[in-house]
Amino acid sequence: MRKLTTTLLVAVSVLALGLVGAAPAHAAARMQIHRVYYNSPGSDNGSNASLNAEWVQIRNTSRVPVTITGFVLHDRQGHRYTFPPTTVNPGKDVYVHTGSGKNNPWHRYWGRRAYVWNNTGDGATLRDTYGRWLDACAWGNGSGSIYC
Repeated sequence: MRKLTTTLLVAVSVLALGLVGAAPAHAAARMQIHRVYYNSPGSDNGSNASLNAEWVQIRNTSRVPVTITGFVLHDRQGHRYTFPPTTVNPGKDVYVHTGSGKNNPWHRYWGRRAYVWNNTGDGATLRDTYGRWLDACAWGNGSGSIYC
């Protein structure tokens, strides 16, 4: 009986350690690309307003705040946006706009002077601070936005 109890105790301990080790990755995966507006309305005239109408919406689907400082959003051509100090509350979104603007907790501005997301097809990928893949969304030549 002692051997069985010891074996069960070791098995439960290993399982518990495995679950504790999985918690940070599980929490980070709760950040998901919800929508991409890859073709801003109207003509692509390169104005800051037009650039900012091109955005990616990222949602915290968990029940806890998630700090995404250092997370990277990128396209297929290698354009990279690295999040400054940012925490997203449960069920809330943060938008990354292509152009310039004043950052606040819900809207971040890339500061680019050219479009990032290709209208004829592209993909957005979100990675954590260690470069691990968290989520992605891809599109072809479509309506201008996609829910992921």
